[in-house]
Amino acid sequence: MTVFGKISRQLCSLKKTSWSCDSRYFWEWLNTVFNKIDYERLRDVGPDRAASEWLLRCGAKVRYCGHQKWLQDYNSLPGGPMDRYKIQAIDATDSCIMDIGFDHMEGLEHVEKITLCKCHYVDDNCLQRLSRFENLRKSLFEMELITCGNVTDNGIIALRHFRNLRYLFLSDLPGVKDKDNLAQVLKTALPSLELKLNLM
Repeated sequence: MTVFGKISRQLCSLKKTSWSCDSRYFWEWLNTVFNKIDYERLRDVGPDRAASEWLLRCGAKVRYCGHQKWLQDYNSLPGGPMDRYKIQAIDATDSCIMDIGFDHMEGLEHVEKITLCKCHYVDDNCLQRLSRFENLRKSLFEMELITCGNVTDNGIIALRHFRNLRYLFLSDLPGVKDKDNLAQVLKTALPSLELKLNLM
């Protein structure tokens, strides 16, 4: 059964729900459905395909190793051998990715760049979870974190675990309070890091 088949069944069950609730709760529920990890699908298609499906379903873009073009349309996901397309870069600008979906990224081995911009559901838990994935600790070189209002100093400090991180851009993060301390922690842990801060 396809992922969207499962989702459509869940959407049909909404007819029983009172629509007097604020629509924001509906969208949060729908975004949670889009982020839920399907471990059976992950096992069947592998981490790169499963992560691609998750990211595109949530409105993000991916770029594969050896390709210049970004892929954003879920219906344009390439067919053929599943292990042929390895995610090299992720642009989650304006996407609805959230904490419960980040386990999709655990098996990714080739991701060199991640951009998280205007991601309303991204918070400290997301960054701490990302920093625990050993493959990403090795492969990630660049990261941009922009206008993610739920991120605080605790989430940024977790980025020190990306031992090969060479470039980090932090901008418009109102939850970050002590940028001087953050800069010191990151530069101590990652001496080769080019850190650019555009914080109040």
